[in-house]
Amino acid sequence: MKVTEHIEQARGKTLFSFEVVPPPKGGNIQELYNNIDPLMEFNPPFIDVTTSREEYIYIERDGLLDRKIVRMRPGTVGICASIKHKYQVDTVPHVLCGGFTREETEYMLVDCHYLGIENIMALRGDAMKHQRYFEPTKGGHTYANELVRQIKDITRGKYLHDVVEASNRPDFCIGVAGYPEKHLEAPSLDYDLKKLQDKIDAGADYIVTQMFFDNSKYFEFVEKAREMGINVPIIPGIKPIAVKRHLQLLPQVFKIDLPEELIHAVESCKDNKEVRQVGIEWCIQQSRELKDAGVPVLHYYSMGKSDNIKAVASSVF
Repeated sequence: MKVTEHIEQARGKTLFSFEVVPPPKGGNIQELYNNIDPLMEFNPPFIDVTTSREEYIYIERDGLLDRKIVRMRPGTVGICASIKHKYQVDTVPHVLCGGFTREETEYMLVDCHYLGIENIMALRGDAMKHQRYFEPTKGGHTYANELVRQIKDITRGKYLHDVVEASNRPDFCIGVAGYPEKHLEAPSLDYDLKKLQDKIDAGADYIVTQMFFDNSKYFEFVEKAREMGINVPIIPGIKPIAVKRHLQLLPQVFKIDLPEELIHAVESCKDNKEVRQVGIEWCIQQSRELKDAGVPVLHYYSMGKSDNIKAVASSVF
């Protein structure tokens, strides 16, 4: 079932969903299941599975270093199929512009259709570690709206090199990212909202926001989006702070602000155990306010660990 259909069927009830990260290459998928299992009691209608950018490694051969591109966390579509089969829940694979050609994207979308996966999260992706800014892959897309358009074309039977007349076309529900505090490369929030409008005009069906820790940022973002005529569901994405270094890491990586009250609370903690509890309590407060405001879904970034998400959900759902 599509994400938008789950929202419609909920009839105003706030749903619970979360995002997982594929295990590293050579890892055990059971570790992933162990983190999903405790969250299934909250009846998530869908689970997102991220896709990682490729990265460079150096292999020594005959005294020389040979640079190779590898993916350390492959298998997004396979993991989606496994989760869908094991838990009987819809899955949402993340499909990136960065690191993929248009042909590779088409193959991935065809695989999703074969596996009965109806939802796609279309993202530009981040720059590689050695890049200051995002650089498109040769033969790939530069912007997420281009990726959305390719996905939408396939639902019409229009593939890269031919048009396929078939009665069983994919009908993907397409999600895209929104940034309540603007994308790190955008010169202003208004500019960023115009880029979001481009993704909706290309065919996106819903939005999931970047994490935020001040709900007023989300409410202002939604209000501005509605004023622009963006009327698709806007799902808040949130994450509990877990360790003290998140005070520096999260603003640095995601270019987001943290409320002074939260900063002070974390800095006052003696150790990360106390930080984790502060993060849970703050996230509960955020979640309750958002739920009271009638958001369609509360979407949690689990980052591979579920104990703090379970503590939040137990108090909210």
